[in-house]
Amino acid sequence: MEPALVPYQRQAAVDYAHRWAFDRNPAYLNFDPYGGDCTNFVSQCVYAGSGVMNNRTTFGWYYRTAADRTPSWTGVPYFFNFLTRKERSPGPLATVAAAGECLPGDCVQLSFDGERFAHTAVIVSVSRPVRLETTLVAAHSDDADNRPLSMYPAQKLRFLHILGVIPG
Repeated sequence: MEPALVPYQRQAAVDYAHRWAFDRNPAYLNFDPYGGDCTNFVSQCVYAGSGVMNNRTTFGWYYRTAADRTPSWTGVPYFFNFLTRKERSPGPLATVAAAGECLPGDCVQLSFDGERFAHTAVIVSVSRPVRLETTLVAAHSDDADNRPLSMYPAQKLRFLHILGVIPG
């Protein structure tokens, strides 16, 4: 029998995003000098809302130290692959969604060249009807909080709606 999903604590993820949008949590390395801190920051936000890491070395999602973490914690494509995995292993679980299906605490990935997704942000506010001007995100690398998604020069957007968390 597959484990049941437990609720994702969206407000905890959003609260974390607001707290650390323009600062760095000293418990985590700042990856800005190594190519960007965006997915590291979003992983921290999602962890604040999920409370569960996946300790599988290669295909999991965890951060213990800068040298002991999975690629999915800090890498845009690996984060996507982990969240949308088919295997029911511990941690947050997401699906690719339309913008209108997203809620605060969900994630969005941006492609600036129309080919490769290179940036991850966390959604902190959504208004209805959903428009890019009123979908607000928090992000690192180019630090932002309550930034309209329309301010990014993205050619493609990929929304990740978190369905819940598989307990560890």
